[in-house]
Amino acid sequence: MANYDPKSLRAEEFINHEEILATLAYAQEHKNDVALIDAILEKARPKPTSGGVHCEGLTHREAAVLLACEIPEKIQEMYRLAEEIKLAFYGNRIVIFAPLYLSNYCVNGCVYCPYHLKNKHITRKKLTQDEIRQEVIALQDMGHKRLAIEAGEDPVNNPIEYILECLETIYSVKHKNGAIRRVNVNIAATTVENYRKLKDAGIGTYILFQETYHKQTYETLHPTGPKHDYAYHTEAMDRAMEGGIDDVGLGVLFGLEGYQYEFAGLLMHAEHLEAVQGVGPHTISVPRVKKADDIDPTAFDNSLSDELFEKIIACIRIAVPYTGMIISTREGQEVREKALKLGISQVSGGSRTSVGGYTEEERPHDSEQFDVSDQRSLDEVVRWLMEQDHIPSFCTACYREGRTGDRFMSLCKSGQILNCCHPNALMTLEEYLVDYAAPETKAIGDALIERELQRIPKEKVRTIAQQHIEDIRNSNRRDFRF
Repeated sequence: MANYDPKSLRAEEFINHEEILATLAYAQEHKNDVALIDAILEKARPKPTSGGVHCEGLTHREAAVLLACEIPEKIQEMYRLAEEIKLAFYGNRIVIFAPLYLSNYCVNGCVYCPYHLKNKHITRKKLTQDEIRQEVIALQDMGHKRLAIEAGEDPVNNPIEYILECLETIYSVKHKNGAIRRVNVNIAATTVENYRKLKDAGIGTYILFQETYHKQTYETLHPTGPKHDYAYHTEAMDRAMEGGIDDVGLGVLFGLEGYQYEFAGLLMHAEHLEAVQGVGPHTISVPRVKKADDIDPTAFDNSLSDELFEKIIACIRIAVPYTGMIISTREGQEVREKALKLGISQVSGGSRTSVGGYTEEERPHDSEQFDVSDQRSLDEVVRWLMEQDHIPSFCTACYREGRTGDRFMSLCKSGQILNCCHPNALMTLEEYLVDYAAPETKAIGDALIERELQRIPKEKVRTIAQQHIEDIRNSNRRDFRF
């Protein structure tokens, strides 16, 4: 029997089944222990330091107690703390991105995904480089600057060479004032050598969802194909970081297994990366199983209510205070609105989850990976965020200035967000308003920028940011950054 060891490189030791079961039993035993819950919340609160703000975060066991807690006023206290932590480290900025599906050819048998090999009635597509250019132009014409590329696992149709060629194509397209400045990559677990190639290609974050941390469930849900190998998949982040990728993104597909188990496993994975690599996950995503071609989410009996889903988001934010948290268009407007107050810092907008979907006038459904619940345009999402007093940010400066991995985390922890990320967000928002926004969106945005400029603490930074914003308004100059 494997022993729990967060510093181990073996999946069954750093995601240890017995430790998770013991954690869940401990959480059940203490879920209404007010003194313990108060102590955990106090530990998690942001503490001022000489250089900024410090947050200790929580262990997987402490966080599991909060998740299990059933005391209404304590749950409300968690929600307030989650918002306080999010604002302390990320301010009111919300980073905007879009997924770009390159190919839905796949050799795996994942039972929750319509791309699975045995699905014979989904339309299989793989974009050519010219089709990718057209997709990128369509995305640039919306105003996007950051993409997450997605592809099924197929060594014949989607080898690493294809992914690398796609990255080169995406970065090469400059249409009007448009440019994709950062591409995050969500592809199957691969080798250290291939991760080095992705690093050399200039990717942002490498994202890989675990789907489920429960080994037996994992193997049942992935009956065939290379993804069946639980250990190879779970250990992928260590190989990615060995290959030089500083920023990695975790996530589970909530609804496949009991949420308490997944929550504990996810936090243990974050603790493992911190223990071994010296830096935790750059992002954590929180997708839920959704309807798709050949997939009925009710077939999985672990589905979550919206209220429970929101509680999970808040508890992740409290436990892993510095991580970026992502919610996609799998979720509708109402859920996303609540989630933004509970710790989410990145959202997708105007998304299409089909291969080649952005060049189609009507939203195609024949090759979608999942149903999109939030079908608003990017402009509608930008306006909605600003009406909620968030700053939609198209910023990619940290990646391009080398502020990744522990360097990004030290910036975040030192409280320099308002002097760096805040003005960068305002400048990229101004680009969007000038180049792409509808008149109503532009009016709301101009007023928001004027307000938010005054919140930049350093006068010199504020003056430079104001000048750059004037340059964006009155000339064709773009891409200023701190």
